[in-house]
This record gives sequence, structure tokens and C-alpha cells, in this order.
Amino acid sequence: MLLWLAVGAVLVFLVAYPLLQLVSASLQDPQTGRLSFANYRLAYGSMRNLRALLNSLELGVGVALLSAVLGVPLAWANSRTDMPARSFVRLMVLGAFVTPPYLSAISWILLAGPNSGWLNRTWMTVTGTPHGVFNIYSMTGLIVVVAAASYPYVFVFTSSALDLVSSEMEDAANILGAGIWRTAFRVTLPLVLPAILGGIIVSFLEAIALFGAPAMIALPARFHVVSTQLWQFFEYPVRVEEAAAYCIPLLLVTMLMCWLQRRLVRRKGFMAVTGKGGERRPIRLGRWRWVLLAYAVFVGGVSLILPAVTLLQAAFTRAWGRGLSLDNLTLANFRYLLYEQTQAQHAIVNTLLYAGATAFAAMALALMTAYMESRKLFHWSSALGYLCMTPFVIPGVVLAIGFYAAYAAPPLALYGTATILILAFTTRFLPIAYTSSAAGMHSINPEMEEAVRILGGSRLTAVRKVVAPLLKRSLAGAWILVFIPAARELSVAIFLVGPDTRVMSVMLFDLSEEGNFEVLSALGVILLAVSIGIAALGWRIIGRDFMLRSH
Repeated sequence: MLLWLAVGAVLVFLVAYPLLQLVSASLQDPQTGRLSFANYRLAYGSMRNLRALLNSLELGVGVALLSAVLGVPLAWANSRTDMPARSFVRLMVLGAFVTPPYLSAISWILLAGPNSGWLNRTWMTVTGTPHGVFNIYSMTGLIVVVAAASYPYVFVFTSSALDLVSSEMEDAANILGAGIWRTAFRVTLPLVLPAILGGIIVSFLEAIALFGAPAMIALPARFHVVSTQLWQFFEYPVRVEEAAAYCIPLLLVTMLMCWLQRRLVRRKGFMAVTGKGGERRPIRLGRWRWVLLAYAVFVGGVSLILPAVTLLQAAFTRAWGRGLSLDNLTLANFRYLLYEQTQAQHAIVNTLLYAGATAFAAMALALMTAYMESRKLFHWSSALGYLCMTPFVIPGVVLAIGFYAAYAAPPLALYGTATILILAFTTRFLPIAYTSSAAGMHSINPEMEEAVRILGGSRLTAVRKVVAPLLKRSLAGAWILVFIPAARELSVAIFLVGPDTRVMSVMLFDLSEEGNFEVLSALGVILLAVSIGIAALGWRIIGRDFMLRSH
């Protein structure tokens, strides 16, 4: 009971109290402290704020639709056909997912910036026209950049569902005269429609909650979305009550869409869930398989290869606009960051320390909760599980404002400290840790622990001698699943970071405002190298697509 109370108190401190403070702040008059709806009138009485809300909805819908266009054909080709290089395609999808959206935004600024971007300069050189054709500083450019980072959600939801569909339904359609494409559109894809819609909804939620990519593209383009408008509330003087009121509708939209997504995915829309499994044979496409491969390479080029090459080119050059030449190549950007710039050194160390501490804290809390819930130690154990999953429906910017409202003021006064960042990161990624821990706990038969108890061992002995060794691989993988997103998190950090607690993601954003793209790209390469290294370790421990399946 003491353990239950302790875990419950920690979860209330991390999850429930910031949300209650967020709602309370939104209803509190900043002058008198009384109950009032004045903050809502201020937040939504401005056309600028309403325009930002509409822009966020436009961004979310555009990203969701484009993610479906990019992800569904790739998932079908990879799961159901004989398209060549399927493993390479999956690797490109994983690479696109591991790359933070704000790094992709930086790369596309270098590629498609008006007149100065590489694509525009190439176009002007080839055609002789004085102006380029691409403008990344637009809503269309923002939608493309965010969709290039979000389509892996649609890909994994769809491919996971397609992997469960047997070939019998498709064979029946072929026998009745349907061709490859008619079978795909009339039989295969309708069977997995709930999973496709689930992936589209997750892409929508990802888009409306992002801060980094919209801040780097939308602000220079002179338009706002909800996340960047919330950031404006934190300029001096800080208007936390108005910010709380402004983000409540975003929280409600997220909760509604998450509920809808879960309802859709739970629908048994494909045959293998309710009927017997059958043989799954790849569909032979003939010459069309090369067309699909070309499409997959195009998507991978837009989402991963072009941005990665551009980032590397800028990181290793003295001036990125001069192109690749021997006299322009240099390691000075990395030497500056690693040996000369003390702020960058502190940001790298802070990132690794905070991400590691977050992973350990989230895993410890999630494991204790998952153990109590799976073993039904208390009547209210399931309530702790629900609290662990609650942050899943809270956008990062909303969570950050909740933590600011709850713990920035005295007596705790945690604003700008490492403590508030680690606590906020732990809360943000607690659902990932809990899902992995709960899955591991449910895979262990309680009879083995009961055998230890029968032989005289305590419950702690059973956990230490039986549960922990069996969960070792699963826990290591879950630790990595929390570490990687915590190391690149920006939406929470940008609102809670202080002068001495800057992390790499915040420093990247600051450098982008200064326009120092060479040093910025070098720091991005360092962050990407850390993410890829940890992801490769997770690949070996858990298997392919581990980052994608966790979401």
C-alpha cells in the first residue's frame, strides 16, 4: 500500500497537478485572482490568435492528407508486393522518423529558400530566370516539411495491418476478374481502412503540436500557428493565464482525436483478426514494381536523402552557399562546437544528462506501475495505469505551460532548472515507458513468481531474481525508446529552459534565428549522430522499426 501511495503521489505530481493548474490558471483573473473567463476573451478575442488557430488546423489537415499520399502506397508496396529493395525502403522510413522535424526544416531552408536555396539556384542557372520556383517560407512549404517527418506513422499503421491480411480475399477478387489495382483499391485497402485513418489522425496530432519546424518556417513567412503563438505569450511580460486559456482548446481537440483514433484502430477491420490466418503471398507487379520503387526512392529522397546530404554539406563547409570544393571544406565548425564554444559543450552535456535521467526516471516509474497493474496488487492499480497514459493526449507545448503554471512560482520556483526539464520530459514520454513495461510484464507468467514465494522468497526476491532478468532486454529497449525523443525534444524545452540548462534542440533554434547555418548544421549532425547511434543499438536489441512500433 505504501508503494501504491508513493507511485500515485508521484503521478499526481507529474500528470494531474500540472493539468489542474493549467485549467485553474485559464480561469483566474491575473489582477484579482478570482474566477473569470477574461483570459478566454483575451485569447480568442484577437483576430491574430484566431488566425493562428485556423492556420494550425490547415497545417494539420494538409499534413494528414499528404502523409496518407506518401505513406499508404509505400506500406502497400512494402507489405503486399514484390517491389525490390523493400528492406532499404523500410530503412529510409525509419531514417525519416529518427530525423527531428526541425532538422529537416533547416535542411529545406538551405534547399528551397527563396533565390538562395540550392534547388532555386539550380533552376535559375538552368533556365536563366532571375527568380526561383520554390519558396519554403509558406504554408505549402511547411506542410511538405512536416509531412516528410510524419508519414512514417501512416506507413507503420498501414503496413502492420496489411501484414495481418491473408491473400485469400485478394485471390477471390482475382478469380472473379479483378486486376491488381482494382483489388488493391476495392479489397485490400478497405480492409485496413481503420488503421489508415488511425495513422492519418496521429499525423494530424503531430502536426498541430509541433513547435520547431513551424517556428523556423512560419515566423519568417509572417504567419503563426498555435504553438508559435503560445511562444509569443512567454515574451516579456509573461502572460501565462492567457496562454493557458489559449491552449485549452488544443488540448480538447487532441483528446477528441486520440479517442477517435483508438476507436478506429480497435475496430477489427481486417480478416485475420477475427477469422483464421491464411497464406500471405506477395503480389507480382511485373514492370510496375520498378515504378513503385522509383516512387519509394522519391519519397525517401524528399524526406531523408536530400535533407541529410544538404545538412552534411553545410556542416563541413566554410560557407554553405559556395558549394562543395576543396578550399571550402573544413572541420572548423565541429572544432568550434566541441572545443571552443562553451555554450555548445554545455548544451551537448545537458542533452545527454537530461535524456538519460529522463529515461531512468520514466522506466522506474512505469515499471512499478506496470507491475502493480499486471499483478492486480491493489483494487485501484488500473487507475495508476490510466494516469501513466494520460500524457499521450497532451501536446508538448500544453504540457510545458502546465508545468510552468504549476512549478515556476514559489515555493518550488523550478523554472529554468534542470529539475523541471527532467520532470517535464519524464511526464512527456511516460506513456512510451509504460506501454513497453506493461507489454513485458504481461508476457511473464505470474506462476514463476508464485513458485519463488512458495519456496520462501519474498516478492522483492521474486522481482529481483525472476522478473528483472526476464525483462532485461525489453527494459533496455524501452530505455532507448525514451532516450531518443527526450534528446531531441524542443516543444517542452523551449518554454522551460534557462540560461544554464540549454539543450541541443534549443541551441539549434537559437542558431537558426542568428542565421549561422554552418555551425547550426554541424550541431544538427552531432545530434543526428547521437540519435542514429542509439537507434542502431535499439535495432540490435529489439529489431527493426522499434522506434515506429513504439508509437
